[in-house]
Amino acid sequence: MQKLDSDRTELRRRVLAARDCLSLTERGVKSQEVMANLERIEKFRAAATILFYVNFRSEVETLGLIGRLIRQGKRIAVPLTDVAHARLRPFEIKDPAQDLRSGYCSIPEPDPDKLNKVDPAEIEVVILPGSVFDQAGGRLGYGGGYYDRFLVKEAPRACRIGVAFEMQVVPKVPLLPHDQKLHYLVTEKIIRNFVE
Repeated sequence: MQKLDSDRTELRRRVLAARDCLSLTERGVKSQEVMANLERIEKFRAAATILFYVNFRSEVETLGLIGRLIRQGKRIAVPLTDVAHARLRPFEIKDPAQDLRSGYCSIPEPDPDKLNKVDPAEIEVVILPGSVFDQAGGRLGYGGGYYDRFLVKEAPRACRIGVAFEMQVVPKVPLLPHDQKLHYLVTEKIIRNFVE
């Protein structure tokens, strides 16, 4: 078990260091390509309520698409990290510039004092961040397990879509029993479908 933990930690460190080396321009262009591919997925297009992460550091940028979907009338939820209870709490945002504040680990999060909670059972699609992904739907997050617990306990029927840069995809991620697999993985190059 110790070897597996150290393998996961080293893989996460190596891939995130490479991702951090992408230039702002490169990251912006690739992110637009990822979001364009995401919009090609029928389940995503058909969903009325979507849980999105808000990009932080060198993650695939999501804010542009979030804003556009809100203007189109989609209901967009963003997670608040509830550290005390080790869970994610989704809140609806209508204006990212006004509704987000610096939260857990300085990640942009919804302001719970002025926003409405979203019932996790109403979430049809969850857009997942991560550090490393594999070609069979495996995902390695950042080590907290928040999304895995949320998917199992609160939104088990939601379609799970990971978004990443192609350089974050490896042949196989060393998974633990609690790691939840994806239905789709979207990069700037390809949409991988693990459900059909």
